[in-house]
Formats: sequence, C-alpha cells, structure tokens
Amino acid sequence: MSSSKKASNGRSPLVNQQRQITAFFCKKPGSSPSPSPSPSPALSKLNPNPSPSSVTPSPFQSKSKKPVIVIGPNLASASPENHSSDKKSYGEDVIDRRIRVYWPLDKSWYEGCVKSFDKISGKHLVQYDDGEEEMLSLLEEKIEWIEEPAKKKLRRLRRVSVVEDEEDDDIEKLEDDDIKELEDDSDDEDWGEKAEKETVEDEDGLEDLDLEVEKEETGRGGARKKLSSGKRKVSEKEQMSSVANKKSKIGGELKNGVPEVSAAEKLIDPTKRNSPYSGKVSLLDSPTVGDGAERFVTRGAGKLRFLEVDRRDGNRRRPGEVNYDPRTLYMPPDFVKGLTGGQRQWWEFKSKHMDKVLFFKVIPSSFRISEVASPFCQLYSFYLLEVRPFFLLLNQMGKFYELFEMDAHVGAKELGLQYMKGEQPHCGFPEKNFSTNVEKLARKGYRVLVVEQTETPEQLELRRREKGSKDKVVKREICAVVTLGTLTEGEMLSTNPDASYLIAVTESCLTSANEQGIHIFGVCVVDVATSKIVLGQYASFDQFRDDADCSSLCSLLSELRPVEIIKPAKLLCPETEKALIRHTRNPLVNELIPFSEFWDAEKTIREVMTIYQRVGDHSCSPAVNAAVVPSSDSSLENGGTNCLPGVLSNLVSAGENGSQALSALGGTLFYLRQAFLDETLIRFAKFELLPCSGYGEIAQKPYMVLDAAALENLEIFENSRNGDSSGTLYAQLNHCATAFGKRLLRTWLARPLYHLESIKERQDAISELKKGVNQPYVLGFRKELSKLPDMERLLARIFAGSEANGRNANKVVLYEDASKKQLQEFISALRGCEMMNNACSSLGAILESVESRLLHHLLMPGTGISDVLSILRHFKDAFDWEEANHSGRIIPREGADVEYDAACQIVKDIESNLRNHLKEQRKLLGDASICFVTIGKDAYLLEMPESLSQSIPKEYELRSSKKGFVRYWTPVIKTLLGELSQAESDKESKLKTILQRLIGRFCDNHLKWRQLVSTIAELDCLISLSIASEYYEGKTCRPILSTSDPHEVPCLSAKSLGHPVLRSDGLGEGTFVTNDVSLGGSGHASFILLTGPNMGGKSTLLRQVCLAVVLAQIGADVPAESFVLSPIDRIFVRMGAKDQIMAGQSTFLTELSETSSMMNSATRNSLVALDELGRGTSTSDGQAIAASVLEHFVREVQCRGMFSTHYHRLAVEYQKDPKVSLRHMACEVVKGVGDLEEVIFLYKLTPGACPKSYGVNVARLAGLPDTVLQKAAAKSQEFEGSYGKRLKANLSTQSWEDKASLIIENLIKIAASNDCDTGTDSSVVGSLTNLQYRARLLLEQC
Repeated sequence: MSSSKKASNGRSPLVNQQRQITAFFCKKPGSSPSPSPSPSPALSKLNPNPSPSSVTPSPFQSKSKKPVIVIGPNLASASPENHSSDKKSYGEDVIDRRIRVYWPLDKSWYEGCVKSFDKISGKHLVQYDDGEEEMLSLLEEKIEWIEEPAKKKLRRLRRVSVVEDEEDDDIEKLEDDDIKELEDDSDDEDWGEKAEKETVEDEDGLEDLDLEVEKEETGRGGARKKLSSGKRKVSEKEQMSSVANKKSKIGGELKNGVPEVSAAEKLIDPTKRNSPYSGKVSLLDSPTVGDGAERFVTRGAGKLRFLEVDRRDGNRRRPGEVNYDPRTLYMPPDFVKGLTGGQRQWWEFKSKHMDKVLFFKVIPSSFRISEVASPFCQLYSFYLLEVRPFFLLLNQMGKFYELFEMDAHVGAKELGLQYMKGEQPHCGFPEKNFSTNVEKLARKGYRVLVVEQTETPEQLELRRREKGSKDKVVKREICAVVTLGTLTEGEMLSTNPDASYLIAVTESCLTSANEQGIHIFGVCVVDVATSKIVLGQYASFDQFRDDADCSSLCSLLSELRPVEIIKPAKLLCPETEKALIRHTRNPLVNELIPFSEFWDAEKTIREVMTIYQRVGDHSCSPAVNAAVVPSSDSSLENGGTNCLPGVLSNLVSAGENGSQALSALGGTLFYLRQAFLDETLIRFAKFELLPCSGYGEIAQKPYMVLDAAALENLEIFENSRNGDSSGTLYAQLNHCATAFGKRLLRTWLARPLYHLESIKERQDAISELKKGVNQPYVLGFRKELSKLPDMERLLARIFAGSEANGRNANKVVLYEDASKKQLQEFISALRGCEMMNNACSSLGAILESVESRLLHHLLMPGTGISDVLSILRHFKDAFDWEEANHSGRIIPREGADVEYDAACQIVKDIESNLRNHLKEQRKLLGDASICFVTIGKDAYLLEMPESLSQSIPKEYELRSSKKGFVRYWTPVIKTLLGELSQAESDKESKLKTILQRLIGRFCDNHLKWRQLVSTIAELDCLISLSIASEYYEGKTCRPILSTSDPHEVPCLSAKSLGHPVLRSDGLGEGTFVTNDVSLGGSGHASFILLTGPNMGGKSTLLRQVCLAVVLAQIGADVPAESFVLSPIDRIFVRMGAKDQIMAGQSTFLTELSETSSMMNSATRNSLVALDELGRGTSTSDGQAIAASVLEHFVREVQCRGMFSTHYHRLAVEYQKDPKVSLRHMACEVVKGVGDLEEVIFLYKLTPGACPKSYGVNVARLAGLPDTVLQKAAAKSQEFEGSYGKRLKANLSTQSWEDKASLIIENLIKIAASNDCDTGTDSSVVGSLTNLQYRARLLLEQC
C-alpha cells in the first residue's frame, strides 16, 4: 500500500474533533435535505429509512454538503457488489486521474484524485478533495471518471460496516490485540464487562459531562496513518434495524448532537495579566454564537448568578471592600447542596483559585456505563460493542484533563478544544498532550492549576471498605501551578534559548536629615528552568543606590525582560510601579500579602534552613559556596544549622544592608512553594550576587554599567522596529553552538568587563582560538557542541526529578509512562556530559601551542574542567545506555548497584539451596534420575519414577503425575519457594527503583556537572566572538587598552572605525564610510560637538562609537584599523524621540529625565552620547538647556562624550574651547530642480562646524510637494538672513574683543618681564612697536 504524502496539519487522522465522533450517534432535529449534512452511518443504523427517497442521485446533480467524518475500520461489506460503470481492469494507467465515487449511505458522489496503485492488493489510493484518503478496489465501487477538477468540495461520511459475528473474521485478530493493549494500559481502566460489575461509582467526571477528544498532533515528519473503509450497503436494513433496537436508549440520549460553539470570552485578558480573572462568563465575543452559546449564557445568568451579581471572596468580602481577594470565591450553600460529589470537588478547588485555569484529571474508567454516566462513556460503550477497532483511538487518547465552566471557555478559545454536550460548558484533552497545552496557556499569560488524581478506584474501594469512608470520589490534590515563569519543559522552551526570568521586587524608603525618600530595592531574579537565583540590594550607602527614577531597577528590567513579577501588595511607591510597567514586556504580575506571603528577611532565612534540614543536603560546597557563617539572630541559631550558601550568608551578615534582598527571596520562595518548586530549586540552586549591588569596594567594580536607555538606544538585544534580535549587536556576535552559551553571551553583552586584566585575558584567548593552527580543533569542538541538548536546563530537570514532588510524587496517578521519559532524559544527560568531557579533551590538544592563561584554566583538568571521567565510567559500566533508552528499563550490570546486587544474591542463594536439596533427595531416594520440572505455575516439582511412590515420605505433597512419573513438593521446597517468591519480589522492587538511586548518585556530583556546563558555555562564547570578527565589514583589530591614570586624561582613539552591526555579507566592499574618532588623551579634546545635515549620519556615528566600546570591553575585536581605549565604567546614551505615556511623561520630559540620570551618575571615566538634546521645546529654551548640559559635562564631569546638535550657536560658543572639538558630517550641496538645494551625503567626519542643517532637503526626499518646498526654501533664506546679520555682528564684535585682549595680554607680559625705565633693549622696543602697529590696525577696522 502506498503511503500517503499528505501533511496531517499536526493532527492524527485517527483522532478527529469531538463533534465528528459524536456525529456518528447524533441527529440534529429539523435537518433539511439540502444543503444540510447527510445522515451518518450510526443514524442509518438507528433509522433504517433515513430518507424517503431511495433514488441514487446523479453526480451531475447539485451536491449536498458532506457530513462530518467518523473514523472507522475497513470492514468487509455484507453484500459486495460491483458498481463500476467501466468493467475493465484498472492499474497504474489511472494514477492522477480525477474520479467520482458514490457513497450509498450518503447517497452522494464525492470527487477526488487517484494517487497511487498497490499491485499486491489491487487497490488504488484515492485522495478526496477534502484531504481524506482511502484505499479502494475500483472494480467493486460505483465510480465515474471526470476531466475537470471539482469546484465545490464536500466532506464525506466515513463509512462503517456493521456485520454479524460470523462475518467478522477479518476483525477478530485486530480486536483481540487492541483489547489486550488497552487493558494493559492501566489496571484501573475497566470498560465492557468489568464496568457492569463496578460497585464504586466515581463521580469525578461530573456525571452529566462528556470528555473531549482533542485534535491529536502527529510527530513531525511521521507518516500519516490510514484507515481503509468499507461501505455500508443500503440493502442491509434488517441489520440496521436490529442495531437500532439494541441501542435505542443510547441513541435517544445522544439525539441532540453537539453544540456548534466555538470559544467564549476568556476570563483573563493577557494584556492585563496582573488582574486575576473574575470568573464572569461571557460569550459575547465568541466568533460563533449559536444555540449552544446562548444556552451557556442563560445558564450562567441563572445558576451561576453569584459569579457576577453577588460576588464575594472566600471571606465574604465584596469587590471594593478592604482586603477583598479576587483570587477566592464564596459559594452559596444552596448552590453547593445541588452539586454532585465530583462537581463539589471541582468547585472546592476553583473557589480557592479563581485566578487560575484548572486542569482537572478525569479517568473514564471510573464511570459505570449507566444512565448517570458521562455521555462520552455511553459513546465509548457504543463503540466498544459495535465499532471495536475504535480501541485504537482510545488507546492513543489515554486519560484526560478536563476544563469546566469558565475554564472551558479558555480552553475552547486558546487551545482550540471543542465544547462537549450538556448544559455545563466543558472540554478536555488526553494526558499525553498535557505538556503542549499547559505551555500554550502559560505563554498566553494564564496561570494553570494542575489537579491530579492521587487515588485509584480500587484504592477508593479499599478505603471505603476498611475505613468506612462514604466518599464516592477518588482523592485529588493540587500538584502543580504552571506559569510562564515556572515552565521547565515544553516544545517551545526547548527551541528558545532565552531565559524566562521571574523577578521579585520589594522596597523600603529611608529618610534622613540630609536626604529624603531614598529608595532601597531588594531584588531576587530566578530562572526556574536552570535553577539560577540572583540576589541583590541597592543599598543607601553606596554609589549604586537608586535615584528617584529607579534607574538601577530599570536597567535590570531592560536587561532581563522578566516574564513574571512578584511584588508585595500596595507596598511599592508609584515611581517603582511605573518602572515595572515601562521597562517590561507585558509580564504576569503577582501581588502577595506583605509578611504573611511576601516574607521578611528573618522568616525567609528560617524557611531556607528548614528546607535544607528537610532535604538533608545543604547544597553548598566550600569550593563554590563557602558558607558556614553563624547567624546574628538567636532564633536562627536555635534552628540547629547555620550552613547557608555563600551569597545568603553574606546577605545575612550585612544586616539591614541585605534584608531587602532576603525579603525578595522570601516572596519568591512562597510563590514557588505554591508551584511545588521551592525545595528542589533551593537544594540545587546556583546562587549569585547581582553585580553592582553595593557589596565590596567601589574601585573593584568588575563590570561596565549599561542602563536601560543605553541597552535600548544602542539596540544591544532588541531592535527598535519590532523588538526582536535581528540587526542587534547580540545577533551580530551570536555564533554560539549551544543554548547555554547563547545565554552566557547575553550576560557578557549586558555587563561588559571593566577590569583591565580580565579584558586582556579574554582578548588573549580569542586571539589564540583564531590562529590557523588551532582551527581544526576549534571546528571539531563546535561540531561536538552542536549535537548537545540544552544541558543547563536538562540537568536542572534531572536534579528536580531526583525528589518525588509535585506531579512526580509517588501518589500521583499518571497513565503515561513518566518513568520512561525520565530515564530517556537521564540517559540524554549522561551522553551530553560524556560529549562535553570528550569535546574539552579534544580541544585541550591546543594547550601545547597557546599561552592564554584563560584557556589553560578552562581546559586543564582539575581546574576549569572537573574530573568527571571516573564518574562517567561508573555510569557507563552500570547499565547499557542504548538498550535502556530503547526498552525504557534499566537492567544493571553486576556491581552497579549494591542494593540490587544484594537482592540478586539472595535469589541465587535460595536457588542454590534448592539445587542442594535436589541432591539430597536423589541420595535419600536412591535415584539419580530425579529432577526439577515446572508445570504451569508450579515450579521446582520433584519428578521421579512412579516406582518410587512407595518410598515417598508422608509429608511430601503430590502435585501432578504423568504416565510412569509422579511430581512432589517437599516441605523444604515449599518453604524455599516462599522465600524465593519474596526474594524475587524484592529484586523486582529494587529494579524498579534503581533509576531513582542512579539519579541520586548523579545528583551528588551536581556541582561538577554544573562546572562542566559553565566551562563549555565560556568556551562557546569565546569561539563565537572569534568567529564574529570575520563578519565585520572592513578591517578589524585587537583593541589596545591603556591604564587610566588619575593624572592623565582618559582616551578613546579609533582609526577607520566601521560599524559593529553591519555585516560584510550584507554590504559590498567599501560601502560603509569609516571614520577617525579621537576623544581625550594627549592633545585631543574630550568632547566632540557634532553638527551636520539631517540624515548625515550623526546618530549612526554616536551608536558606532558606543558599540565599539562595548565590543572592546567584552574582549572582542573591533572593526577598525586601530582602537585605543581607557576602560569606560558606564555608557550613557540619549537619542531618539519617545514618550512614556504609561508613566505620564511627555517626549521632552523623558528626554530630560534621561539627561538628568547622566548628569547625576557620570564620572570621569564615563562615555556620554547626547543626540539633539533640547529639540522638544522652543529654540531658545532648547538651546539654553543644551548649552548648559554641555557645559556641565565639559567643565564639571570632564568625561569623554559626543554631543550632536542642530543648534549652530553652540558651535560658535565653543569654537575656541580646547576641551571641545568641533566636527561635522560632510556633505556636498548642488542646485536641483527649481533651484532647490540637493544634498549629497558624504558621511565623513570632518573638522569644523556645518553652516546649516539642510532640512528642506529631507523634506524633498520625503516627497513633499514642490510648491511647499519652494516656500520652505524661501522662508529658510529669510530666517537665515535676519539671523545671519545678528550672528555676523556678534562674530565681528567677538573677533575685535579677542584681538584687543590679545594685544593687552602681550603688553602685560612685556611689562612683567622687563624694566622699561632702565634699558633701551632693542627687543623690548621692537615688541612695543609691533603691538602699536596691531592696535592701530584694530582701531581702523572699528
């Protein structure tokens, strides 16, 4: 049979939408003959005469709309007939021909195309116009050939034959296999005959509800499965009538069909993620509002009135009242009384978590197939009895998560699920789609509460019997809360290397006599996927305390772009709240109650110590987290342990200067505790201190600071067009082969180095990696890295899975093979660690020819690379990785596990005792032919000749006999068999738990694995930077870094500087105009006052210089012939026009706020880039502000900087100032059409000031009408004429004053150096004569 090449659109053909399945049983009342769907096969069975007309419609008649599809098997027809209009034999000659096929049940013709021919079966693959495929024997079908393609596509009804048992031989084998497979899926699944014996009725599915069959997603690239179909002949009326009588009850209950309802209005608006959804049910925004939607609305307005009109929280407070909590809900007693057990269980969870979407686990086998069972169970019963191959479908589906009430609307809208029948909105999906669906909702801004079943129906029955419990519902518990910030796995997560940060922010305000309202922030940043925790506090005593605009916090937010924020409710000041909005991208905001939920420092430390005590592993190593520091708090000392990671101990020792950071950690831990992530995270967390948090000496600060404005204006990570990374510096430098290398590169770019030695070490390493002799090793290393998964995240999942917690808890009933998935991830981690170790060993061959200290440190075993070879060898010898990955089961080798070996030894000892006992019996009975045999379940039977029967002791038990032989069990054998059974049970138990023991052993070395990943990431980044230089346009060089002596002027000198972001593969050679730039140093001004025409390249030059500095200080090469730099501690950038509407700031206020931050924080070693400051107000005010700001930086701060402006008066004022260099972007002006000036941009940095900005030229380029341009040019000349006269007068006056001042200055020098009364020195006379002559000329000019 030819395989289908048709794409499955991410959906398995075996699992169709629920309405397609239930349509098999449902008939909508009042259906019209056309164009309504034709009756389904199921309805044909229930109604032998579906249509008064039995005339076969012609294919040329108007076609009716095809009915919905129901999957069915290829059943043999009860009365096969040859309906072909052409009796000849068909083969490959009809491939690609258009065909019409007649479907008797539908009484319709459906068009398609013959795709292939199977010579073995003699059947053709027909692909219908709606995409469905079918293998057909054309000689047995009623067909017609057509030449033109069909214009109207019809959906056909999948044909299902109903045959008697004697005609079902072809299905019998399939049925038995499928039934066995389904029964083996779970012990508690009990359909068919067992369901009728069920004594405990679980109401967990809310008995009157259906389960939804979600659109299945097939594996990418997988071949599409096909079900060939048989057709139900119209003549089989007796059989349909029999089926209709047999199933009349079910058919009556399902007659209403499935409501044609799409999605309801979701209850959390992702654009307002900080507001828990209110629980209001509305379908007004539903794309399809039909009878079903109206039913939901009517029901919500009646039965669920307490959700809207009289809503109260769990403490019966109404909206607007103090401390009203929208996360909880008060349910009226009358409403609760009317609920079934399962409904009550769901509402109890929901009423405490109204801000979350509930994934509620439902097991179909918990129902009895009865009148009170779910319609889906009745549907399944029908299939079980009549359409048995549907077992394949149910076996794929597994067990289900259901969404009810308001959550169902979210599922329908966001996940594309279909509403089920019934008055209560609900939908669902199989367990195996959990990861995909939970990630989809989390990425759309929802909080997902996962409620798992923690008891099987058998356990419930046992509890009822032994403890007298009256419960009719299996136990369920909250096992996870999933949000975008707590996702640890998923398809999109695996393809996106960027971290999804969760950040907790708290704040206090200090007031002193001299300073008022100083903000002190505590910050905790968490990447749950990698178990990374970064803590920091902007303390009031250091240089990095935050200002009124929260610039330090804004910088952090712009760098991380957190997806989720945790904050204490009503505690942050308005400026902080505005910063959280302004510098994030629509994160999910969680407000916690101060102190009780957002803990203070003392409670946080107590909780952390409690976790360490509980897990029995302090997760700190002297080599990494030197930590044993006694606490100053007596209550902490009484806790019995003072071991904390080094970062936490430093914060505890800092007292008040670390209390806010610890409080932020407390808020994070409380939040993660709700998601069952706190213990695993803390145990294996990698703690770091936030750079520039105020700890340590200011002079030893290791990083350059890039604030929010610099990150955004320089487009380090996000471009200004659409916010993605294309065209950014990160995209230019990112050639990393690993996901964790990419994340480290982002960190390097956000925090360039400041220490001179650290920069030079990185430069040396990059230079060595670029050498030709080392290139083969580098390429081999990158090839190995490209095969790695995201090891940092994978290891974090392995560490988290080492403890039974959340959905991994032992009590959780999961029906997917979770242990197999965990084993596969474990083997993937082992292979990844082996690959990383081998890659480092291979690259280590270059150490013989390199001198870089950094490379020696990274590649030398025992320093950068942990000695993990022996550990890997242990796991390699423990079991066969390939076999375990394939089978999903570990069979340990001898010596791999002590506990398993001990259990195996006990079994061997018992078997040895049995063999010895056999020898004894042979000796006792005097017959060497006595042996052990196994008959059925009876093992170790002593088989002996019948002639020895008279010699057998009385205590021997006769078990069986055959002609000439008898078989016995001795008392010793029976005892040993009992011991053997117990020993083998223990052995099997040890075998089942060996994975957890091996993972535990693996986690014992978690610091070594992390160090290996860290080494690989750093090498990956170094190689990426070495590759990036090959993509620069033009020449590149290694920057020369000079020591910044306090008595020398810091310098920045670049020759033929190119643009760091422009790639050589995107430009022609020499396309970009390079420039020479000098700031500071001997003989050069520290500030450039830059003028030039509009669009002349001023802003580009500013960005170009700043980006080159960033490149130099991360250790990378720079696109220039030469580049000399004194390290820069901070880059300030102000460019572009933008406002902050959400913060209530106009464009001009935003501009001045950023400028204020520069003036308050810039130092002598900073770099300032100001682009057209003052343009947001009147010319006089703007020019005055620009002049004053420039004067401040030049005179007071004395830093390096560039100041671009169109205020040409500034150029006049600073033309004689040696601290300011006048430069302009060169251009040529020619006469164009209508005598208008046309500007040719040269983009060359040229000495001097530009006389004008040529704004009319830009207006011409923008396409303004010629009449407007001519008027504008005339006005411009008029303004320049009046302004030029005043400027010329000012210039002439200034020139006269300068010359007179110079004459007087020289005269004073002569008088001071000579005594005019004593001599007739000719030199003095000559000087005076010269001065007299110059003064006479000056008077004549006046």
